[in-house]
Amino acid sequence: MDSFSPAYLSLCKNGELSRRARMAREKLSACDLCPRSCGVNRLAGETGVCGVGENALVASFHAHFGEEAPLVGTHGSGTIFFSGCNLLCLFCQNFEISHGREGREASPHELAAVMLHLADQGCHNINLVTPSHVVPQFLAALDLAAAQGLRLPVVYNTSGYDSLETLRLLDGVVDIYMPDLKFIAPEVAQQACDAPDYPDRAREAVREMHRQVGDLTKDNRGVARRGLLVRHLVLPDSLAGTREVMRFLAREISPDTYVNVMSQYRPCGKAASLPGFTREITAEEFREAMEMAGEAGLTRLDRPRRTILFAWDR
Repeated sequence: MDSFSPAYLSLCKNGELSRRARMAREKLSACDLCPRSCGVNRLAGETGVCGVGENALVASFHAHFGEEAPLVGTHGSGTIFFSGCNLLCLFCQNFEISHGREGREASPHELAAVMLHLADQGCHNINLVTPSHVVPQFLAALDLAAAQGLRLPVVYNTSGYDSLETLRLLDGVVDIYMPDLKFIAPEVAQQACDAPDYPDRAREAVREMHRQVGDLTKDNRGVARRGLLVRHLVLPDSLAGTREVMRFLAREISPDTYVNVMSQYRPCGKAASLPGFTREITAEEFREAMEMAGEAGLTRLDRPRRTILFAWDR
C-alpha cells in the first residue's frame, strides 16, 4: 500500500503555502525571481527577459510518455508546458514556446483546474516545465489545487537558471527537482544564452535542490516520489563540458544522483548562428559521454527508450 503524501500538503493545511505564494507574488513588482533580476513591474504589465507578465502563459498540458522512466510509470507524467523562458538558449528545441511565447494566459484558478485534470487522468505527477519565471503563479495554483484534493508529487522541471532565494520559497513544496545542467564553461553559456553566470548559478541551484529533497527515491512500482533528477544534454565537440559536469555531480552532489545523459541535440532555433552548434552529435560522442558518467562514479543513469506521446484535448 502506497502511503505517499506530497510535501506541500502540510504547508497548505497550515496556511504556509498561501503565505509563500504571496511572498513570491510580491517579487513580481520589481522582478528578481531568477538570476536575470530584470527589476520590471510585472504586476503592472511590464515584462523582462522571460516576456511574461502577471499571469502565466501555458502552451500545452498533457500526459507525457517521453519523460524519464521514473516520471512516466504506466500512466504518464502530467506535464504543463509554460511559455516564455528566463534562459532563452538560442538552440532551444521548443523555440516557438520559449522565444515566441506561443500559448495563452492562465489564472491561478485555471492552472489549478489543469493540475486536477491531469490527476483525474491518472498521471503520476504534476510536471512543471520551464517554471522559473512563473513560481508565484504556480504556488497560488498549487494552494488552490491541494485544497481541492490534489495529492500528486510536484516536479520542478527547469533549465537550472534559478535563484537561491526563489528556490528557498519552494522548500517543502517541490517533491522532485529536475534541473538541466547545460554547460560548465561561462563562455559557452554566454554564446548560447547570454548568461555567462549560468554555470555558477546552476551549480548553486543543484546543491540547494539536493539539500531540500536528497537523492531520488521511488515507490515499489519504480515511480519517482521525491528527490533530485539531473538532465545533461550532450553537445557537439564537448561544448557542454560533460566530463566536468559528471565529476561535479558525483563529487559535490552525490554518487547516487539520478542522471539522464541526453543524446537528442539537434540544431534548432538560431543554432545556425552559433559556431559549433550546427550539427547533431555522433554516436561516438554519446558513447564517450556515457563512459564519462561511469568513470565519475555515477551509476543511476536513465536509459534511452522508445517515446510514445499522447495528449488529451484541452
